[in-house]
Amino acid sequence: MNSKENSNWKKKLHEIIYEADTPAGKLFDVILLLLILISVLVVMLESVEHLQAIYGTYFQIIEWVITILFTIEYILRVSTVKSPLKYIFSTYGLIDLAATLPKYLGLFIGNTEALLVLRSLRLLRVFTILKLARYIGASNDLLKAIKASRAKIGVFVFAVVVLSIVLGTIMYLIEGNADSGFTSIPRSIYWIVVTMTTVGYGDIAPVTALGQFFAAIVMIMGYGIIAVPTGIVSSEYTNFKNHKINTQVCNNCNESNHGDNAKYCHQCGERL
Repeated sequence: MNSKENSNWKKKLHEIIYEADTPAGKLFDVILLLLILISVLVVMLESVEHLQAIYGTYFQIIEWVITILFTIEYILRVSTVKSPLKYIFSTYGLIDLAATLPKYLGLFIGNTEALLVLRSLRLLRVFTILKLARYIGASNDLLKAIKASRAKIGVFVFAVVVLSIVLGTIMYLIEGNADSGFTSIPRSIYWIVVTMTTVGYGDIAPVTALGQFFAAIVMIMGYGIIAVPTGIVSSEYTNFKNHKINTQVCNNCNESNHGDNAKYCHQCGERL
């Protein structure tokens, strides 16, 4: 009986923590979102010296409260899945650990030099913002669209690399002897990439009339090249955005990308 009650308790807790289609699950996600935002805000404010000098004590209190809450959340996540090690070494599991570890390390690091290291480690808490993606339903469709687009984007990137090499070589032939900074083909390719991405550092610039004309063509091409990946992902996104979001997470393997009406996990076969 105790074993059955324990199993039911874990199942209910799993639904609250990992799923967002119940009132309790939505409330849990909202609270966690607020904690993440507060955590990131405190990290940013701590880097402002005069604020740290005035409100440092309050920042410490807030840090400890949030760290303890993150620790409780981490323990609950580990204890409610059937494969704890798989969660611990997953991307989100490592992010959760990174959100809590620095504060506890501070208890064991006492000297001044070590505190400088600790201050750097505290920046790991910024990674908690990556957890936001879990709790935004539309992110599921966006991730699917990006995955579906990766082959097309890969071909596009390869084409851009080839184009950059060709254009860089041409630019070197035009400007190579004009004392304008195009001293080699790799440097010319660097200029092509910077120009096509509309960054334009200005450290290299063509000086000949033909070079400037060619540069104008490259700049115009850049606008079209930037738009292509956006169009590819947007096209794939339209295939997913109208689908009903399934927030069920497998209790056995922690897989979350299930079909709309799935009753069993497509990865391990466990009943959802």
